[in-house]
Amino acid sequence: MYTRVKFAAVVAIAAVIGIGTIAAADNVRARETLTSYEEVPALSTPGIGTFKIDLNRAGDALSYTLTFSGLEADATQAHIHFENRTNAGPVIVFLCSNLGNGPAGTQACPAAGGTITGTIRAADVLGQAGGAAVGIASGEFDEFVRALQAGATYVNVHSTTRPAGEIRAQINDDRHDD
Repeated sequence: MYTRVKFAAVVAIAAVIGIGTIAAADNVRARETLTSYEEVPALSTPGIGTFKIDLNRAGDALSYTLTFSGLEADATQAHIHFENRTNAGPVIVFLCSNLGNGPAGTQACPAAGGTITGTIRAADVLGQAGGAAVGIASGEFDEFVRALQAGATYVNVHSTTRPAGEIRAQINDDRHDD
């Protein structure tokens, strides 16, 4: 009898630990360095940047900070795209734009470099411009988070001389690096 109670207690504790592990695994926390070498095709420019993104505890919003400098020309826009590291893919989230092409409320990019911060919610996830064609429709926040966790997204900053992108970083789930 004592052994059964002890076994049941161990199973219960393991279940609680397992649930905690699953919850922790759902987190997204990434810290990336943007360079021109990660653009597709690769470039060699002096531009550099950092991108930080964190999923909140409720799992319904991502906060981010993008800092960049040294671009060869003024920044025009920055986005998160859906694609692996060897290809260019559709825009899923606008971070900033100086072209007037972002959704209402898109902040301006610091043209000469600087820092922007923001929050990404379901309404910020775009399905147009190819997003729905790859399986992420407008507002599909959970699908976007899964893509972030899988390393299937990248962030890049575009400039006037590099309209396809001047600096880029694949976004990976780096929660184990903290």
